[in-house]
Amino acid sequence: MSKSVLPKVSKAKVAKAKVPKAKVSKAEPASKTTRKTSTKAAALKAQPDADKTLNMILSRLDDMKAEETVTIDLRGKSAFSDYMIVTTGRVNRHVGAIAENVTKALKENGIKSIHVEGMPNCDWVLIDSGDVIVHVFRPEVREFYNLERMWTQGPTVATAI
Repeated sequence: MSKSVLPKVSKAKVAKAKVPKAKVSKAEPASKTTRKTSTKAAALKAQPDADKTLNMILSRLDDMKAEETVTIDLRGKSAFSDYMIVTTGRVNRHVGAIAENVTKALKENGIKSIHVEGMPNCDWVLIDSGDVIVHVFRPEVREFYNLERMWTQGPTVATAI
């Protein structure tokens, strides 16, 4: 049998090579008043940004000749966004061009976390910029899904017969 080529390592060397565990300190939880104040301050600070983003997107949609643009105010209705825009492009190519233009404008204005879905087909393109969500549809697809109706109707009350 042949001898192993690996060098022998003593137990002392192995013990020295172990990495010490990181020390974890427990931070004091913020008081309720601190959390409320920071939440209110964040909400007030975020609001002008949402309005600025909304106006910039609406301007780009107008420049790109998007049709039947509807803005839905989601403040108080939704926790994930402040505004939703639903608009229509004439054909797939127009829908894609509108989406690319809006995405480019968002990036130029410093919005980094942009999520875009639907670009390969361009039937329905979703652009999520955080504060504002944009849906760009072809006319037939918009009519089929009818998102405006879902978000603008008030709650329905069931009646007993």
